[in-house]
Amino acid sequence: MKRRTLLAVTAASIASLASPGFAQTDWPERPVRILVSFPPGGSSDLVARLLSEKLSASLGQQFVVENKPGAAGTVAATALQEAAPDGYTFMLSNLTPFNVAPIRFPDTPYDPIADFDHITYIGTVNLALFVSPELEITSLDAMIEAAQAEPEKYEYGSSGVGSWGHVIAEHFQNVSETALFHVPYKGSGPMRLDFRGGVVPAIFDAVPQNLPSVEEGTAIPLAVSATERLSSLPDVPTFRELGYDVVAENWLGVSAPAGVPDEVKAKLDAALAEALSSEEVLAQFDTWGLVRSPKTSAEFSDYVEAQLAQWTPLVTSALE
Repeated sequence: MKRRTLLAVTAASIASLASPGFAQTDWPERPVRILVSFPPGGSSDLVARLLSEKLSASLGQQFVVENKPGAAGTVAATALQEAAPDGYTFMLSNLTPFNVAPIRFPDTPYDPIADFDHITYIGTVNLALFVSPELEITSLDAMIEAAQAEPEKYEYGSSGVGSWGHVIAEHFQNVSETALFHVPYKGSGPMRLDFRGGVVPAIFDAVPQNLPSVEEGTAIPLAVSATERLSSLPDVPTFRELGYDVVAENWLGVSAPAGVPDEVKAKLDAALAEALSSEEVLAQFDTWGLVRSPKTSAEFSDYVEAQLAQWTPLVTSALE
């Protein structure tokens, strides 16, 4: 009996070693893709590249950033949904494809909650209205006065139709009773290049990537979408402070197609937690103006769902 018991235990052990779940503890065994829903140069891209270096070093395989811009981030999110849930395709997820696009575009081919595993919350960046010094406008009140005097004379750029910059710009026009002319781009990188080149005189864009232009004096921030003034722009008022209820944050995280093995998600989450606590990463986040607020994976999933509910009336009213 003892011999039979030993043989049974040994057979069970061998079977467990051969099972797909156990094999995943050796993950990753080949390069891992991190999809980014915008072109190079934006907040998502910069964060993805910084973290991919850390993950490659700590997990022993290359984490390769793959930019898939287009359709308010839905190109990348759709590719993520369609990827095998084997732990070799993730996404630097963000607000637009998960909380804005599904509302803006009813035919979006995925469910932002059910079709994904939202694994690690990274942080948030805030948006601001930036204008060129050539406009000779230095305050939000002056911008509103000028726009009201000459409706649709003043152009503004966003990172695309249905992007969070577009939604917030339209919401701002509603609450300020102004009319600006929208110039959509395929990502914030190309938009920012045109802004610096004088092609478009104003942009609604994330704060971090515009800080160098602010320091150079080539971009003037008129107001930020945070609930309180940002440490990176302490002299710039919030929209709410100036009497306009415009509050928005663009969250960043790491998500996967639904069904990735739990042990893979746990290993990735632990590696990301280590990277996100490093002095180098935290210092870079401070430079970019990215605000950290750690959450568990469960809290992150709940947060994405709560953001969807929060943005639904905002997107609906802004773009109707």
